[in-house]
Amino acid sequence: MSSQFSFSLFPAARRPTGEPLWVRVLLVCAAMTVLTLFLLLPLITVFGEALSKGLDAYVAALSDSDALAAIRLTLLVAAIAVPLNVVFGIAAAWCIAKFDFSGKSLLTTLIDIPFSVSPVISGLLYVLLFGLQGWFGPWLREHDVKLIFAVPGIVLATVFVTVPFVARELIPLMEAQGTEEEEAAVVLGAGGWRIFWSVTLPNIKWGVLYGVLLCNARAMGEFGAVSVVSGHIRGLTNTMPLHVEILYNEYNYVAAFAVASLLALLALLTLAAKSLLEWRFSRELAAAARPGGAP
Repeated sequence: MSSQFSFSLFPAARRPTGEPLWVRVLLVCAAMTVLTLFLLLPLITVFGEALSKGLDAYVAALSDSDALAAIRLTLLVAAIAVPLNVVFGIAAAWCIAKFDFSGKSLLTTLIDIPFSVSPVISGLLYVLLFGLQGWFGPWLREHDVKLIFAVPGIVLATVFVTVPFVARELIPLMEAQGTEEEEAAVVLGAGGWRIFWSVTLPNIKWGVLYGVLLCNARAMGEFGAVSVVSGHIRGLTNTMPLHVEILYNEYNYVAAFAVASLLALLALLTLAAKSLLEWRFSRELAAAARPGGAP
């Protein structure tokens, strides 16, 4: 009787939606089933296969010279591509969100091109431009500059496919913040760089970090575009995803899954860091919403 009475007094608390209980249970079960089939089971399979022959075989696969070269190249490419995209993303977002100019919509559209173009197609475009038979191929050959089937081509392809991540995180954030604080800084006599470092950058720091995480994860895991421009030269131009493919095609499953487990760990770390950033950002917003902005 008391439970019925409490239910009638607080219907919103007991029934957050108007759907029957069995519908909500069914939806939750369906969501958990999908997550288990398409997320948990693949992760378990990757680590299970990687360790199927013991820890020694796992360590040996990761300490192989070709695997180490692939890991080093992946880290090098990410270390170059991510800072370049951070600089471009901040500059593009600042221009789009803070200024009105002709070609603004075109710039916004161009930023989204890597989302709509297949990575394999983007890699083929670089081959068409910079390959030996490409538009700039003869000039590059005459000046002994090698882009395709070399590290510079891998960096270019990675930069292209990761261009939107930082910019797309910052554009809506900076548009929502408006220009009032920058205008106030101008009135107080601050210069452009001082405004950027003291006003703009602190307001977008969480968006920048979030974009860096996504950009770094995509840079390390990119396969399609890099596969086209790398040439699959073992120990020289193979990144971790390409090395996994080669090992798998050679039926060296333990080594393939061992390297793949590093990529899976990267994905898990990125997810954890993303959740941490969202938590910190929500706490900062809540603190700013309190009277006086007290933490």
